[in-house]
Amino acid sequence: MQTFDEIEADFELLDDWEDRYRYLIELGRALPQMPEGALSDENKVRGCVSQVWLVSESDAASPPHLTFRGESDAHIVRGLVAIALALFSGKAAPEILDIDAEAAFAKLGLQDHLTPQRSNGLRSMVTRIKNDARQALAAA
Repeated sequence: MQTFDEIEADFELLDDWEDRYRYLIELGRALPQMPEGALSDENKVRGCVSQVWLVSESDAASPPHLTFRGESDAHIVRGLVAIALALFSGKAAPEILDIDAEAAFAKLGLQDHLTPQRSNGLRSMVTRIKNDARQALAAA
């Protein structure tokens, strides 16, 4: 899986938004498929027009580090899931809470090229990820 910095560098190389959309789709295709049982109502992200599922796992470290897996039934949204996972997965809970996702996504120019529904869905994913980080901290 690529890091957010690698994705950002790749975006900078692509001048045309059609190419960036194709790249988003490629990122989504590279995501490991989640097991059928993980595509449950419990893991569904609320606020997304497309179906999106997120699963988080935290380790026993102090503070806990979280790993995320995600899935969507829509190609571009699956690519957005991949970007969100690159930004947040594997980091410590306090670091996750400190990440300015909007600024990170702005570096990619996403705010100007996503429909309002996709932008809202991306915000919903970030909210869910940060809530999972808060819960992991509270349980630690």
